Amino acid sequence: MFHLGKKKLSRVLTPNYLPAIIASFVVLAAGILADNQNQVVSEARMRSQVADELNPIRSKLEASINGNIQLVRGLIGTIVTEPGMDQERFAALSRSIFTERSQLRSIAAAPNLIVRMAYPLQGNERAIGLDYRKNDAQRAAVMKVRDTGKMVLAGPVDLVQGGRGLIGRFPVSIDAGGGSNRFWGIVSAVIDVDRLYNDSGLLSSKLGIDIAMTGRDGTGSSGTAFFGDPKVFGQAPVDMTVLLPGGSWHIAAVPKGGWPHTPRNAWFIRALIVAGGLMIILPMLLTGRLMSERQNNIRALRHSKAQLQELSHRLKIALDSSQIGIWELDIASGKLLWDERMKELYGKTGSVRKAYDDWKTTLHPDDIDRAEEEFAEALAAGSAYNSEFRIRLPDDTIRHIRAIGSTYDGADGRKKIVGVNWDVTADIKTRATLSEAKRQAEAHSAELEAARYRMEFNALHDPLTGLPNRRFLDQVLADRSHHFEAEARLSIFHMDLDRFKQINDTLGHAAGDEILRHAAELLRTNAKEKDFVARIGGDEFVLVRPEDSAEPDARLASCIIEAMSVPVRYKDQECRIGVSIGIAAQTKPTDDLAQILVNADIALYEAKRRGRNRHETFTGDLKTAVFKTKQTADEILRGLEHKEFIAHFQPQFCPNTLEVIGVEALARWDHPTKGLLGPHTFLKTAEDINVVASIDQAILEQALFQIYRWEANGIHIPKISVNLSYARLHDEGLIGRLEQLQIPRGRLSFELLESISFDESDVTVLSNIRRIKELGIDIEIDDFGTGYASILSLLKLTPRRLKIDRQLILPILNSPAERRLVESIIDIGTSLGIEVIAEGVETLEHARILQELGCHGLQGYAFARPMSANDLATFVFERRWQAA
Repeated sequence: MFHLGKKKLSRVLTPNYLPAIIASFVVLAAGILADNQNQVVSEARMRSQVADELNPIRSKLEASINGNIQLVRGLIGTIVTEPGMDQERFAALSRSIFTERSQLRSIAAAPNLIVRMAYPLQGNERAIGLDYRKNDAQRAAVMKVRDTGKMVLAGPVDLVQGGRGLIGRFPVSIDAGGGSNRFWGIVSAVIDVDRLYNDSGLLSSKLGIDIAMTGRDGTGSSGTAFFGDPKVFGQAPVDMTVLLPGGSWHIAAVPKGGWPHTPRNAWFIRALIVAGGLMIILPMLLTGRLMSERQNNIRALRHSKAQLQELSHRLKIALDSSQIGIWELDIASGKLLWDERMKELYGKTGSVRKAYDDWKTTLHPDDIDRAEEEFAEALAAGSAYNSEFRIRLPDDTIRHIRAIGSTYDGADGRKKIVGVNWDVTADIKTRATLSEAKRQAEAHSAELEAARYRMEFNALHDPLTGLPNRRFLDQVLADRSHHFEAEARLSIFHMDLDRFKQINDTLGHAAGDEILRHAAELLRTNAKEKDFVARIGGDEFVLVRPEDSAEPDARLASCIIEAMSVPVRYKDQECRIGVSIGIAAQTKPTDDLAQILVNADIALYEAKRRGRNRHETFTGDLKTAVFKTKQTADEILRGLEHKEFIAHFQPQFCPNTLEVIGVEALARWDHPTKGLLGPHTFLKTAEDINVVASIDQAILEQALFQIYRWEANGIHIPKISVNLSYARLHDEGLIGRLEQLQIPRGRLSFELLESISFDESDVTVLSNIRRIKELGIDIEIDDFGTGYASILSLLKLTPRRLKIDRQLILPILNSPAERRLVESIIDIGTSLGIEVIAEGVETLEHARILQELGCHGLQGYAFARPMSANDLATFVFERRWQAA
């Protein structure tokens, strides 16, 4: 083959064609150079066009983002000069920058890292009161702003209220005097990314380029892609950098549909090159062809002469290189002829008998019967012979042989069969290897399938209890067909373990985990086969079940509550838990299960509100009540924001001189539509949403303000009493906030409800009471006689005063026993050096009796009702109680 190719090449490279060949190479080289040059020029022109279209977009992005930031910095400059601004002032300033051509979507201010102001307020009401220090999602970013003192730009991010935005967080510091600054808080601004993109031209339908950007959170080219197709970066794009405050974006662009593989005029240039080349080469080829025809005629004669010799040579080479043995069998005589390659295959080193037995005796014992049968069938049918068998060599080596053959009639008229054998041992081993590999691959596939199943199971199940998780529950709520019959009406139980947090905090997480596993097992035990039980987080569980007339929902809930009430042993401790259950049911199978879950959660809230360890079923009335409670809670939060909670004051009198010896500050809600409301209308809801401490703080600040205001007007009030809730008493930061207030020593008392249990183990409470006294603030016990107070607790607490509850005062007119009880309390207080104030003095007869019993102070409607600060000032100045 090599020699043949060389001869053909030599015929082509004859002097007849050599000029045409040289000309062809010259034309080809010139054409390639021209085509490449055209490609380079076209590509440079195209990249310049892309850069011209991309550069204005990059500039607009930088200008828009920096412009928005400068607007916010202007607002911050105003905040620095007015650190005490309120929501109305903040909204007015924010509105002025929103009128500019900007992409700002919202702005929020968080003095002391608590969101107090936002614009626009509509849609962002829930953000008011957000404490960044307690928000896991935003705490790290906010603390970074506070610690570094630098603005941080994050995003783009998906916003909860919809759309996408960039979030810029700016530190705000105000002058603290002495050349130092004090950290005031942060201002957060949301830039609407979609508007930013649109205003910068990124979304224009007229763009002739595809654009992509990386660098989320200003991380530049090393960041993740957030706009466009990331494949753009792998297409040799035009690159630019968008500079941001504190970082950058990497922007890249390619023409629509990518770079063209060939310039638009490529085929026109190529056609010109081809046409010019043909005009040069064709005449030269025609001349060479005429000259070579004569030479070909001469060579044809020589070729015919050598053809037979060449064919014979090829056959010999093929037989020698194929390693195939050839055999022939005379069917009638049984004479078998082998060539030398056959002898090598069968390991025959000497002479052979040229008989059928030469082949038969080498067959492997396990294959001999099958091999002879297949050979005999081929002889009998006169058809093609095709077989595969093993042979045993003289050195006991096993070799696999492939044999084929066909019958023919010889020149002497005798029937013969001729065929070939070749060694297929390597092929057999390869097939065995492939078979083993296939088996291993199938086993590996089975392992992967098992691993996939485990991953799917783990993704949909709680690893601690083995129950389905919230993701699995969401799937069931979205498509119930895989678990329940289509016509079945379903009930949802939303369950929350009672006292779980106490066990988790006191005995550790291991005990908590054991309790959760125990609770899960109880739910499995009480649930039926068709019920769906899931743990959706923490100590919350959900049970979904079809309607069952044999076991109503209430009965099942009672069984679960009863089972959960049984104590659980953990190591040497006996743990007691309970469970609160909210139940909601479909009225028809098509009711939205997600809403049913919400209804069950409302019922759970009601069960916990009514004392826990019980179950409640969702009803329309319950929904209305919860809605009203939520409405009240929202109004309370709004009222705190708008300073609607005001202090009213009820004076206290000396029984002997009838002089004012103090006042009690009482919380009132100046509701914008319902008028003045007493604590009974809002206190319970305020406790539920944990804002009683905020109300107490507001009343305290107003009371302190009025002390100084009354003194300035010549009205002396010896002492003012303010309620102090247990939650606030338990606050570790209480003393710090009190130290910041200007509290005159001996003029302020904190009233503690007797229902508060003063546990010696509550270190925070006892420490706060001690430090309150050190600040010159007296301690009073309110509602004495109706709670937990004892003589020992009075000795331990050493209050300045105690107030006898009105329930004990009212009956003293007609009940000698009640009178003796009140007298005993007064005597105990007097003996301990504690002043005793009587509440609920409704009549002057009450006042006379209490004076006789030695009471130190009187408070009640017999002398004065609670009144505003101005009314109290007038009341004291004019001494109206004496006229009454």
